[in-house]
Amino acid sequence: MDHLSSLLSGIRAEGSVFSHALLTVPWTIRFADDVPLTMIGVLRGGGTLLLPDGTERVVGAGVTALVRGPEPFHLADRPTTVRSPHAAYEIVCSTPNDEGPAQELGGVRWGADAKEATALIVGAYRASGHRHERLLRALPPVLVVEGDAEVCAWLETAAVYAARQSAGSQALMDRLLDWALVCTLRTWFDRAGADAPCWYRGLADPVLGPALQSFHDQPAGAWTVASLAARSGVSRALFAKRFTQLMGRPPLAYLTECRLDEAAALLTDTDLSIAQIARSVGYADAFGFSAAFKRHKGLSPSVFRATTTTAAPGAPRPR
Repeated sequence: MDHLSSLLSGIRAEGSVFSHALLTVPWTIRFADDVPLTMIGVLRGGGTLLLPDGTERVVGAGVTALVRGPEPFHLADRPTTVRSPHAAYEIVCSTPNDEGPAQELGGVRWGADAKEATALIVGAYRASGHRHERLLRALPPVLVVEGDAEVCAWLETAAVYAARQSAGSQALMDRLLDWALVCTLRTWFDRAGADAPCWYRGLADPVLGPALQSFHDQPAGAWTVASLAARSGVSRALFAKRFTQLMGRPPLAYLTECRLDEAAALLTDTDLSIAQIARSVGYADAFGFSAAFKRHKGLSPSVFRATTTTAAPGAPRPR
């Protein structure tokens, strides 16, 4: 599995909403799902995104915006509307009791077929565990990707079809939003160029890509610089130089970092023993793994697990 797929494996759309919101100026929509990531696809109309830190971003038709959570944020016809006494509508894709998406809130009409309406697709992405956190660290508070008319028309047609089916409509909408998330992230990373995270750039590199794919497929393998270079079909010296230039660290330092990030996710998301986790990320024994983990993370595996599971209600109990 490639690294982006692995990071996305623990984050899924839940309770996505397709809406044609008939709003009279001035209007404000408040997003309050308390989730790591929210996607807003503007099919028609538009407004201004206002984040908790004061950031403002204009979004129009054809734009997809990803907003990092969990703090609430707003979409308004203009920035001053949020600070005015006018009523704010609210979108909550999923209620605290998992009762499903709200379809009528604060007077907003959902599903109206009107060309002059503001048409949005909204998805709240909830996370299971902590594997996604490395992905979120690579994203700005809000990222915006411009689309095109054909893509918007296709998305709207697909969303309308999903919304009109009684059986499986929510699951179909959520999977549509999962697909849109992957496409949006790939487009944004491609356009970011040198500012994209190194693990994404590396996978696209003709020299490093084969070696990185092999490592991420088998992180517990007995990898060396020579064996990784062989996967790429280049000399050890060329591979090491290219790797350090593109990834910002030597190959073995990157391998250690990835293995310990994976170990941290397993410590918080599973009830595997420390010895089992050590073997699964390529360490021969728990002692060597514990020493490396404490050196890089600042805490022993057992203390890290106790701290993170205490901070995350509902997480598996450590053995």
